[in-house]
Amino acid sequence: MPVECYPIATLPGTTPLFRDYAELSAPAPIRRWFPHDPFSMAWANQSPTLDEAHRQTLADILHRQAETFGAGNAALANIEKLRNGAAAVVTGQQVALFGGPLLTLLKAATAIRKAQDATAASGREHVPIFWLASEDHDLAEVDQVALLTKTEVETLTLGLKLDRPLPVGGIRVDGGTEAGRATLEAVLDRASELLAWAPVTELLRECYTPSATLATAFGKLLTKLFADHGLIVMDAASRDFHALGAPALRSAIENAAELETALIARSEELVNAGYHAQVLVAKGNSLLFLTDEASGARAPLRRIDDGTWRAGTRSYSADELLHILETQPERLSPNALLRPVFQDAILPTAAYIAGPAEVAYFAQSAVVYEKILGRVTPVLPRLSATLIEPAIAQTMAAHEVSVEQIFEAKTIDALALRLAARAMPIEAKRRIAAVGNAMDAELSALTDYMTAMSADLGRAAGVSASKMRYQMDRLRRMSAQFELQKEASLKKHATAIMLSTFPDGHLQERLLAGVWFVARYGDSLASLLVEHAGQECPGHRVISL
Repeated sequence: MPVECYPIATLPGTTPLFRDYAELSAPAPIRRWFPHDPFSMAWANQSPTLDEAHRQTLADILHRQAETFGAGNAALANIEKLRNGAAAVVTGQQVALFGGPLLTLLKAATAIRKAQDATAASGREHVPIFWLASEDHDLAEVDQVALLTKTEVETLTLGLKLDRPLPVGGIRVDGGTEAGRATLEAVLDRASELLAWAPVTELLRECYTPSATLATAFGKLLTKLFADHGLIVMDAASRDFHALGAPALRSAIENAAELETALIARSEELVNAGYHAQVLVAKGNSLLFLTDEASGARAPLRRIDDGTWRAGTRSYSADELLHILETQPERLSPNALLRPVFQDAILPTAAYIAGPAEVAYFAQSAVVYEKILGRVTPVLPRLSATLIEPAIAQTMAAHEVSVEQIFEAKTIDALALRLAARAMPIEAKRRIAAVGNAMDAELSALTDYMTAMSADLGRAAGVSASKMRYQMDRLRRMSAQFELQKEASLKKHATAIMLSTFPDGHLQERLLAGVWFVARYGDSLASLLVEHAGQECPGHRVISL
């Protein structure tokens, strides 16, 4: 199966922070913020442990939840390994409709592969865990999934509505209404049609029943897709899990001022080094959310100068928050910077598998780790990949177009012009190239000569030369456009290539649903992704299916 490896900088929209982090020879500041080499297995020999009572409680809770998700023998066996002292390789994602974009599967596959590699490298068992980000309250972001028609990306949504910011994980997929149930059925029907009624459509119906929540449906789907690999899927929104992670939440309350100072300093350090701070940290911002006992709404906690805390319109003392933590720990939840620390107060996390944005979070979260846990969990990049289906691979080969050129084109029209330019008669291309090259050489020589005579003449010559080169480029585009109009199939081919590999100007892994590929390649897809989630390619993989 052909695989190409591109530098991570090839990807559109790559931030300087993630680009440098993913470089094998990273600048010094990067390695200070990320003290563990992401392409070394040294972390596998430094995995943390948990005390006996904590491990037993954790395993009991996970076992109960796994049964709810319909876990198979492999996942249950991995939970028992945790009970007996195994470490964990953890990743996570929001509970998006029908599993969300392909990157969800890439994360899960990477956690599984890294757990396998760590077990082999260290001799200590490591198991993969997928953490459901079910306490977020951005409903619009998770109530959507993108599938393909022959001519466009179609986004399906359940149209769920809320009158207050509730954690999304607990929202029923039918919205709790008859109208919502009808919408759910219609969306399942349309998804099944777009997925050609493949077996995975039956799995979607098993998971997304009217009474299911976004979290339980997502958890069941992911559990089933990676059943053979023993992926443990975990929703930590319950009281039991929050009680296990309470020490991290307590520290965020008791040491709020110190943590704020450290985070502001780290954010300034990142910006001064030419990078960006993923999360804006301002004075008075805390690392916590509080769920209102009456309404269930989740609001950020803010610290006031007089030492009190405020969530919404209500004020709390630190003692009141600590009492809530003691008696109703599920009401306090971490923000993006505290969440990985909260997670690792619960789990024996050997490494966390992250996407580009999460890596940026970790550059800031490192100071929270140090002050609360006294260590920083290694963060490793997830598998980044574009999957090329056979028909698309053949079309790309016929037109001699690469994924890198597709990224450069950005749009279907631009790619169609590229294909048309290549399809022009050889004699026409030769003549245009010859004239263009000759003109460019003469204009460069003339501009240099004029500049030697006078700076003003040189500038005027440069402006005139630029206009002439523009007209030459315009002639090239007109010639390609003529060829495109003559060969209608070129636009069709460009549409198919772009929709499959770079839909609507987005990376395939960030937009197209993972179930789109499951529908076409079945149970073998999970194993294929696990196979390619090693460290052989530190950049972006292009995998021909």
